Amino acid sequence: MHTYCAIKLVTTMQLPEDNFILLSFINTKLRDEYPSLEDFCMSCGVSPQVICGRMAQIGYEYDGQTNSFK
Repeated sequence: MHTYCAIKLVTTMQLPEDNFILLSFINTKLRDEYPSLEDFCMSCGVSPQVICGRMAQIGYEYDGQTNSFK
């Protein structure tokens, strides 16, 4: 009898360097794949504070009701 163990590997996703491209990238991911910013950040190995900080630099903040940066 074999026993199998599932291991979830968390890797750091390469995010766009340009904040405006990052905005478009994240909003698309949030719309199409992730129910929350926290889920997106967990899957790509970055903290929500880092993402929110970068978006604040260009005048955007996260809106949990629409699950997007505005």
